[in-house]
Amino acid sequence: MIDTKYVVTMAAYNRWQNSNLYGTADALSEADRKRDRGAFFGSIHGTLNHILWADEVWMGRFAQRPHPATPMNRSSDRYKEWEELRAARIGLDADIVAWAEALDPAWLTRSPVRSPGGRKTKVPRTHAFLVMHMFNHQTHHRGQVHAMLTAAGAHPGDTDLLKMEP
Repeated sequence: MIDTKYVVTMAAYNRWQNSNLYGTADALSEADRKRDRGAFFGSIHGTLNHILWADEVWMGRFAQRPHPATPMNRSSDRYKEWEELRAARIGLDADIVAWAEALDPAWLTRSPVRSPGGRKTKVPRTHAFLVMHMFNHQTHHRGQVHAMLTAAGAHPGDTDLLKMEP
């Protein structure tokens, strides 16, 4: 499936893209960042909040970190202030990179039993599968943020993995 090299690459990609989007969003006014743009989590600010919340949930599961007390249905307004959201993102990105770089390859093959999405049935998934989901979830919602930034007249940088510096 995947190996630790994949995890390290995607952790670096996550940090690179968050720097890209947050840096672009810095140039917008608070009102523009918080304007409801019809995305699932409403605004640029709300969607970035949700991505951070989900990453904290996954890292809580993967690295025994505290889970956010905020429920998923409030994940989009967890951090009210831009600078607080931005600082939390920078800190978590550094933690994700450090976790990825220290990852034991054997951990990826283990299968914790989870009840995804509140389902009553338990589904065995390998850690590798769950890590891929975390990175896919980030990419999905960052694509929404990229589109909202573009619609707001901003110009986020490239998102292609091939353009990331090795």
